[in-house]
Amino acid sequence: MKKIAIVMLLSAAFLGGCATIVGDKTQLLPISSTPSDASIMITDEKGVQVFKGSTPTSVMLQKSDGSYWGKKSFTVNISKEGYDTQIIPISAHANGWYIGGNFIFGGLIGWFIVDPLNGAMYTLSPEQIAATLGAKVAHNNSATDGSISIVLLQDVPHSLRQEMKRVN
Repeated sequence: MKKIAIVMLLSAAFLGGCATIVGDKTQLLPISSTPSDASIMITDEKGVQVFKGSTPTSVMLQKSDGSYWGKKSFTVNISKEGYDTQIIPISAHANGWYIGGNFIFGGLIGWFIVDPLNGAMYTLSPEQIAATLGAKVAHNNSATDGSISIVLLQDVPHSLRQEMKRVN
């Protein structure tokens, strides 16, 4: 009985990938923002919308598309009226169980067959999002009556910079 258990354990270690044994095909991504109640839209690498909602929330994302070496990537768009929009990329990277676990236990079958087909070998990064949305600056730079406007140089369009006059 003891020999059978050892043989089964060794078979699982050598016939399966380590990331597949200990990992998941999905990952929970917590998303928050300051201010809260911002709109969230998540699209995948093909431009397909996979989630739409508002902060705070948690979203379950697939780490692989199911194809061989098919790691996923996402774009998180966080926006709110009166605030600047933030666009945050999410990418998948091989995790430690895939790299180290297959080196020790899984071998070539885990590295090149089981884990690449399963998707559990990946970790999405960043693992959580806490966005701080900056307030949009409202200013009136459209004076046409000859008045003086004081603005930051970076806010002046390049086409108008040649018309600027230095005031001392």
